[in-house]
Amino acid sequence: MKQADAAQVLLLRAIETVPHPAWSADDGRWASRVARDEAGAGAPAGEFLLARARAAWQRLGPREPALARWLGWARPRAGGLGGAVAIAALALAAFAAGVAIDHVGSAQRIDLLAPPVWGVLLWNLAVYAVIAVHALLPGGRPRRLPRAWAALTLPRLARAGDAAAVPARFAAELAALRAPRAAFQGAAALHLAAAALALGLIAGLYLRGLVLDYRAGWQSTFLDARQVHALLGAALAPASRASGIALPDLAAVQALQLPAGGAAVAPAAMWIHLYAWQLGLLVLLPRLALALLAGWRARRLAAHAELPLAEPYFARLLAQRAGRVPRLLLCPYAHRPDPQAVERLRAALAAALGDASDLQAAPAVPHGAEDDAPLPPADGRTRLALFALGATPEAENHGRFLRRLAQTGTVLALVDEAAFRARFGDDAPRLAARRQAWQALAATSGADAAFIDLRAPDVQGFADALCGGGGERAP
Repeated sequence: MKQADAAQVLLLRAIETVPHPAWSADDGRWASRVARDEAGAGAPAGEFLLARARAAWQRLGPREPALARWLGWARPRAGGLGGAVAIAALALAAFAAGVAIDHVGSAQRIDLLAPPVWGVLLWNLAVYAVIAVHALLPGGRPRRLPRAWAALTLPRLARAGDAAAVPARFAAELAALRAPRAAFQGAAALHLAAAALALGLIAGLYLRGLVLDYRAGWQSTFLDARQVHALLGAALAPASRASGIALPDLAAVQALQLPAGGAAVAPAAMWIHLYAWQLGLLVLLPRLALALLAGWRARRLAAHAELPLAEPYFARLLAQRAGRVPRLLLCPYAHRPDPQAVERLRAALAAALGDASDLQAAPAVPHGAEDDAPLPPADGRTRLALFALGATPEAENHGRFLRRLAQTGTVLALVDEAAFRARFGDDAPRLAARRQAWQALAATSGADAAFIDLRAPDVQGFADALCGGGGERAP
C-alpha cells in the first residue's frame, strides 16, 4: 500500500496497543466488521487493514480532534518540502564550491600530475566501488538513516502534547516504515551534490580559462617522461576517446617536463578540455544516473510500503478478515478448571480473536491416562491442551498427550499460571524458568505454547501468543 495509507494503519495500531482512551475493544471489533463488509472476506491484507483504519477514523475523528493532526503530520508531504529545500541547498552549495575551488593549480599553471581534480575523480571511483560491493551483498538495501536527514524528512510527533505515549509509538513505527525511502532520498541528494560539484569544477575551469592564461607542465622526482606518458595515457584515455582529442606522444610529454624553478610555457587548453571531459564522464553523468535511480526507488517505496504483518497485532486482525468464528476444543490434562475459569477463557478468546469464539470443553484427562483417554474426533477444531504451570513438564506424559492430540488437528499448549502465581507471586526468575521448560516441551512435541492466568487473563498478551506466528505482507 502507499505510505500515506500505511500511516493510517500504523496510527490505529498505536492507538489500540498503547492504548488510547478514545478507542475501546468494542470499537475495534466494530471497525473489523465494517472492513470485512466493505472489503470482502477474500480481500488482500492491505485492503482489509486500510478499510478498517478508515472506518476507525469515522469514530475517532469526532472523539479526539488531535488524531487528525497526528495523521496529517504523517503524510509524506509533511517532510517533502523540507527535503526538497535541503536537496536544492546542498546542490547549490556543491556547485558554488566547485566554481570557487582553484582546482587546476596555482600561479596559472596546470601541474599535469597533481591537479586537485584527480582527487575528486579518485574519490568518486572509490564511492562507485563501495556502491557496487554493497549492491552485491545480501540485503543491500539502505537500512541506516542519518539523523540530520531524518530530522528533515520524518515527522517529530513525539513533541505533541496530546497523550504523548501514542504519538511517540506512532512516530517510532512510522520512522521505521519510512527509513528505507528516506535513505534513498538521502542517497539521491548526495549523488546530486557530487554531480553539482563536478559541474562547478568544469564551469570554474572554463571561466578561469577565459580570463587567465593557463600553462601546462609536469615535474616529478621519481617518474621519467616515459612513465608519465604511460600514466597520462591510461588516466585520460576515456576523455580522449570521447572527445576525439589525441593525447601527446612521448616527445611532446617530455617537452612538457619543467626544470627546477622553471615556468610552464605550453598552452593548457587541450588539458582543460580533457579534464572537463573526464569529470563529465566519470563524475557528472554517473552521479546523475545514480541520483535518478535512487529517486526512482524512493518514489517506488512511497507507493509500495510494506507493513510487518507477521507481528501478532496484524496476524490477529487478519484472522478476523474471513469472518469465520474460531472453533476451539479445550482439552485439560491433569488440571480441572472451574466453570468460572472456563468462562474467563471464553471471554479472553472472544476479545483476542474479535468474535464470539466457539469453545467446547472435553473432559479432563488424569495424569498418566493419556494413552487410555479417547481421542476427540477430527472436526477441524483447534485443540487447546490445558496444563497447569506448576506441574513439571514431562515428555512421556504431557508431551505424549500433545502428540496424540496432534493426530486429530492443530494443537496449542495452553498453560494456566493461576495456581503458580497464587503460590509464588510474580517471581520473575522462577516464572521465566518454568515458562521456558513448558515452551521447550511444546516445541519438542510439535506444538506452540501460550500462557494465561485464568484468574485475570491478560487479553493482549494472550492474543499475541495465539496469533504470533506466520503472517503475510501487505501489497
